[in-house]
Amino acid sequence: MVTGIEIGPLTLNFYGLIIMIGVVAAAVLSYFEAKRRQLNTDVILDSLTWIVLGGVIGARLWHIFTPPASMVEQGITTQYYLTHPLAAIAIWRGGLGIPGAVAGGALAFYLYSRKRGLKFGRWADVFAPGLALGQAIGRWGNFVNQEVYGMPSDLPWAIRIDPQHRLPEFMEFETYHPLFLYESIFNLLNMGFLLWISRKYADKFKDGDVFLTYLITYPIFRFFMEFLRLDNSYVGGINANQTLMIIIAVLSLGFILWRHRKSVDHQNDEAENHAN
Repeated sequence: MVTGIEIGPLTLNFYGLIIMIGVVAAAVLSYFEAKRRQLNTDVILDSLTWIVLGGVIGARLWHIFTPPASMVEQGITTQYYLTHPLAAIAIWRGGLGIPGAVAGGALAFYLYSRKRGLKFGRWADVFAPGLALGQAIGRWGNFVNQEVYGMPSDLPWAIRIDPQHRLPEFMEFETYHPLFLYESIFNLLNMGFLLWISRKYADKFKDGDVFLTYLITYPIFRFFMEFLRLDNSYVGGINANQTLMIIIAVLSLGFILWRHRKSVDHQNDEAENHAN
């Protein structure tokens, strides 16, 4: 499979190109969300560089500290990356973890928002649907690199993985579940869902609720997708991605319920007063 376009001595890698298309799409959607909410759209472009930089660093660090099992068997461990800095920064070869990307990008924007005096939760809600869209597009970079595939499958939509990209124990199988495709479709649906609830419940949501909803929906989906994934990342014998996803989902749900408890109590008190 062709993975890039050669322009003289330079090679335009499809993986990086697809990631950048996802970033631009996310920024455009966030721009229109900010405009709809009558917020300063200059914040989008002004903060984009910091968010992307933080996201890429976070994504790569997540991969470095939680390498998949197949890479560990080849000796490409965290220690290897720490002693081979050129390999650590070779993001065009793949190896960007979504959990790290979200955490890094969110941290970068939090620091930016503190410096500019912006409400982090309000702007996180603006970025949340765009984040889902960016993921939906970016996952196609995994298709180009023939990574993020699942168990062997003979379903009509199963994809063929070239021998050099197959795990040794599954070498006799040619077609596999396209997990990248499942996630891409889910993220498109999640984007639509986040846009819908941000309008449907605009009068009930607090700043940050849309982003917190994203931190529930995506982690739950990712938790179940890990059961289909072959090349998981283990830390101390525990599936790092799956464990983190369920923790984030539970904490985010708990936080939403906690921050809305006063509103529920107030409504109950009003109902009792009317009844009396």
